[in-house]
Amino acid sequence: MKRKSSYFNTARLDHLYIDPHNKTNFFLHYGDVIDSNSTSDLINKIKPDEIYNLAAQSHVATSFQMPEYTSQVNAMGTLKILESIRSLNLVSKTKFYQASSSELFGEIKEKNQSELTPFHPQSPYAVSKLFAYWITKNYRESYGMYACNGILFNHESPRRGETFVTKKITMSLNRIALGAEKCLYLGNIYSLRDWGHAKDYAEMQWKILQQKKPDDFVIATGKQYSVKFFVEECCKFLKIKIRWTGKGLQEKAMITDFNKEKYPSLKKNMIIVRIDKKYFRPLDVVNLIGNAKKARRQLGWKPKTDIYQLIKEMMLYDQKLALKNK
Repeated sequence: MKRKSSYFNTARLDHLYIDPHNKTNFFLHYGDVIDSNSTSDLINKIKPDEIYNLAAQSHVATSFQMPEYTSQVNAMGTLKILESIRSLNLVSKTKFYQASSSELFGEIKEKNQSELTPFHPQSPYAVSKLFAYWITKNYRESYGMYACNGILFNHESPRRGETFVTKKITMSLNRIALGAEKCLYLGNIYSLRDWGHAKDYAEMQWKILQQKKPDDFVIATGKQYSVKFFVEECCKFLKIKIRWTGKGLQEKAMITDFNKEKYPSLKKNMIIVRIDKKYFRPLDVVNLIGNAKKARRQLGWKPKTDIYQLIKEMMLYDQKLALKNK
């Protein structure tokens, strides 16, 4: 399902798309999760075996600027889907997956966050996702619905949206290397995240709905890295050496060595990363790392892609894109 827009915004799906005049197993239906009628009518028309609710206003920083809209989409949107399944008498047919988030944990209560870790959300985004988490459990327990939460830690890929920090880093550094951009501006580079590959996590979403009984699962790699580490690894991919200087808002990264023939627009001591306070959140979750032992034990799952493979894949993709748009 996709929202109506005045321009084409399906680039990440175009490789799956086939002209609707031809026979295909893939359709895009117009609708919006905050519109009860479109949601209910679509579910009634399709009577799906499985629903994966990935719809969200998913940018944490934006949720502070748009808390009401974020709540309408993330919280009430989930409720409207669940209520449609119930009111259309599809409880025995339709399985429901809710894309939950590691942001639910917020202020850390345990070193590694599992299904038993207390929640303490730190943003309107996280609070709205917490409602969605509990309403999913409530419909499961109240109506016997096959409804599950996947508490997924950060999952990245070349298809990541451009406003998310990993994609922002890979795109900007590739553009800087080619002379198309001057500097990358970041917020808290010491935030620690448990980064996995989206393709591994998408497989996990499917696995969650294939169990005999519905349940909730934390999905994570169990390893964490800082934003600063991510920047450093991307520079290593480009074979650009950098040095960090300064502290706090004055911290920056400058080039110490590079291939002059490959990157003629770069200069030694050129500052390519700076800190900008506007990218800091009012409340910042600085330390997230998941404990996915339950998923490993019950679903036989473990991530196939490590952080280094992930960075390489993202950098290669954005390198080609930067060269194409140069």
